[in-house]
Amino acid sequence: MSKTGDQLEIKFRLTDGSDIGPKCFPAATTVSNLKESLLAQWPKEKANAPRTVKDVKIISAGRILENNRTLGECRSPMCIIPEGVTTMHVLVQPPPSEKRSDKRASKQSEGNKCGCIIL
Repeated sequence: MSKTGDQLEIKFRLTDGSDIGPKCFPAATTVSNLKESLLAQWPKEKANAPRTVKDVKIISAGRILENNRTLGECRSPMCIIPEGVTTMHVLVQPPPSEKRSDKRASKQSEGNKCGCIIL
C-alpha cells in the first residue's frame, strides 16, 4: 500500500472496472471502517450496491482482508509504492435469496431419508 507518513492512499476497483477514490486513510483504520467509508462513497447509479459491510469483500495483494484487522497489519511489503496509489479490488456478495434457502431446506429434508433394504 502506498504510504505518506502514516497515511495510505487507496482507490477501490469495482467489478465493472470503475474506480472509487483515491482517498487517504490512516494506517490504524480497520478494514471494517474502510468498508463503511466505501459504502458511503458507493455510486448511486450502480445496480448491485451492497447494503451492509458484510456484503463487501476487499482484496489486496491477492488476500481477502479481515474486518477486525487494520490497514497497517494488512500491508504487504510488495505493495509499498512510494508516493503511489494502491488499488484494492471490491467484490459484492449478493444477499441470499429466499428461493435458494427454500431449495436448500427441501434438499436437506430429502437427504435425511433412509433407503435401507434388508434381504
